[in-house]
Order: sequence, then C-alpha cells, then structure tokens
Amino acid sequence: MARHLGRLAVLGAALVLAGCTALRVVYHQAPSLSYWWIDGYADLDSRQTAQVRADLDAFFAWHRSEELPRLAELLRDWQRLAPNDITADQVCVQFDRVRGSLERAAGEAAAPMSRLALTLSPAQMEHLARQQAKSNREFEDDFIKPPPAKVLDRRTERAQDRIETFYGRLSDAQRQLLRQQLAASPFDAPRTQQERLARQADLQQTIRQAQADPASARQRVVAHMNRFTDSPTPGYNDYLQASIQHGCRQIALIHNSTTAQQRQRAVTTLKQYESDLRTLSSPG
Repeated sequence: MARHLGRLAVLGAALVLAGCTALRVVYHQAPSLSYWWIDGYADLDSRQTAQVRADLDAFFAWHRSEELPRLAELLRDWQRLAPNDITADQVCVQFDRVRGSLERAAGEAAAPMSRLALTLSPAQMEHLARQQAKSNREFEDDFIKPPPAKVLDRRTERAQDRIETFYGRLSDAQRQLLRQQLAASPFDAPRTQQERLARQADLQQTIRQAQADPASARQRVVAHMNRFTDSPTPGYNDYLQASIQHGCRQIALIHNSTTAQQRQRAVTTLKQYESDLRTLSSPG
C-alpha cells in the first residue's frame, strides 16, 4: 500500500507524458484517489477513515513542500537534455533520480501505513486477499492469457500513446522501432506474476507479524517495501535490472530517432510541467 501511495506522489514525474492539465488535476485529487484506493483494498471503517484521511493530508503536504521542488529541478534538467541525442546511461541516471523520489515518498508513508496495518481486522485481511486475487486475474487477462502477439500489440499501443503525447505523432519507422524494442524486452509476464504473488503474500505476513509485535510495525513495513527493489526471490533482481537497462536503451533509441520538431515539443511540454510543479509547490 505504501508503495502505491509513493507512486501517486511522484505523478509530477510520471505525468510528463499525460498533459499539464492532467498533472494539476490529478495531483490535487491525489489524497482522495489514494484514500479510495486504500479503502478498495482494506474496506476501512469510520475510525480508520478519519485517521487515513488525516495521514494522507499530512503526507501530501510533505510531498508538496519537499518533493515537488526536486521534481521541478528534474524537469528543468530534462529540458537541457531533450534537444540532443542521449545515451542509455544518461537515461538510467534520470531513472535513478525518479526512483529516489519514489523511495523517499514510500519512506514517508511507512509510519502511517504501519499504523493502519495494526488496526486491520480478520475480515479486512480477507477483503485484502480477495482484492489481491482480483488484481492477479486482471494481470493474467492482460499479459498471460492472450496470444503473445496480442500482448505485444497492447503494450505497443500503450507505449505509443504515452510517447506521442510527449513528442507528437510518431513516424512509421519510429513505431516499428518501438515495437521491435518491446518485442526484445526481457519482460516475462509469468515471472512477473509469480513475484507479484510473492510480494502479496509478503504483505499479508508483514501485517500479521506487525500485529503480533506492534513495536516492530514500522520496521516491518519498511522491510516489506524494500523487498520490491531487493527481492529475496533467486534471480529476480537480475531480471529486474536487465529490464531497467533495456528500458533505458529503448528510451534512448526512441529519443534519438526523433526530429528537431519533436524534440522542441518535448522541451515545451517539460517547461510547462516545471511551471506547474513550481505552482503546485508554492505556499498558499
């Protein structure tokens, strides 16, 4: 749950591909969106609702003052990079900066999430398990059950939509390059699903252990979150790193295929995003 809250909090970077109006609207709605996501998984009671809403307000006040200015600087740096060709190593450096923001947000969310974990009833734990199972069925329907060609079509379409929002319409050659890169990706849906199942079971165990030893609750939640990026599953960290490296190469190749006009559109979009984030982070 805390990792999802962190992902919502870093929308300032992720929504670079979605349009400036969406960024402002979604960020203002982030506390409510986060609440409804948590409630969907935990089926909160009235007392939990009051505490979670207060914790979310505090979390996003922190994020607005501490992280949005960093993300604005990140976007300013991307404006300097956008007019030129880039390397995969440069992309990975920027990925690490975004990941750092996510990790700081998740760390800030650990205390309120541990407080919530201590209050979950057996019925709520069962509700959580049902929601996890629903999520797993949706993943299977999207990435495991369809023929590989159909999965690739869907992945290509989604990636193309994001990229074209950023750079404008891609050429036939650019679309083909994108499809080739996605086809060559290390992405392994069954392996990813197995790790999802492991982390879901990990969450259930973390909550039970925290309830048995409340003094260790925050420490256990932090350890649970850390296992998403440092998995105990043999070989999974290598798979994850290979996926990241491929993603960096893919972004560099797509960017380097863009025209001067497409790059200028990227700079303009980034500049607008920087302005939006500075407005969002300003007091008042």
